[in-house]
Amino acid sequence: MDVARTERPGHGVALAAQAARDGARCVIAVGGDGTVHEVANGLLSAGSEACLGVVPIGSGNDFAKLVGVYRHDPARAVARLVTAVTRRFDAGRVLDEWFVNSMGFGFGPAVVRTRNAMPGLRGFLSYLVPVLRTFATFRPPLLDVRAGGFAERGVMMMVEVCNGTTAGGSYRFAPDADPADGKLDVCLIRRVSLPRFLLAIPRVIRGTHAGMREVAMVRTAQVTIRSPDGPLLLHLDGELREPGVNECTVKVDRGKLNVLVAQ
Repeated sequence: MDVARTERPGHGVALAAQAARDGARCVIAVGGDGTVHEVANGLLSAGSEACLGVVPIGSGNDFAKLVGVYRHDPARAVARLVTAVTRRFDAGRVLDEWFVNSMGFGFGPAVVRTRNAMPGLRGFLSYLVPVLRTFATFRPPLLDVRAGGFAERGVMMMVEVCNGTTAGGSYRFAPDADPADGKLDVCLIRRVSLPRFLLAIPRVIRGTHAGMREVAMVRTAQVTIRSPDGPLLLHLDGELREPGVNECTVKVDRGKLNVLVAQ
């Protein structure tokens, strides 16, 4: 077994790609969703059939929920990986980068930016406190969202495009999502008042927000987002991106990634 430590942002992409080129059959990401994101991109960019495994030691660990190792300490997670089965997961793709759990526009990446400036927070507070702080200054953008038979233009709180069920640690934006169904589950939340926002938080945590009048849920293989008033700000698996474009199309690559799923 070879062990390599990431030394800088993006290093996990290079390490995973090199491991794949060296013939690795499994590459295990030890870290949070950001580490998983980099390792997955390394394997996918190398066109590798190697399996992605996860030992979760991050804060949110959203991807770990999909593969049966969430809330397991490292020793227990490794033990479960030994008997895991291989499953082919879909991968989302946007602006020449893949994501494996979720990506989003609007409030989501704004929260990521706030959280990045508050490194001292840990656990659930590292997600709740930035959410409340971001809301105080956030200005919902005008967005144009088009997906199959769905089209809407308006001021939107956020658009979260999900391959997995949760994002941001505890928020179940897409409770019915399946990471292997060839579809992305899009959760669109229109502009909301502070009272409605505070009401929505526990409902999103429970995954019961779909019935709210401000929410639209769309299942699709492709969605295009356009921002008429300025460049898009987005996150990919919780990693902030500022690509300097006003429009992008998010697609799903079905069965793109081999993943170890604990039984």
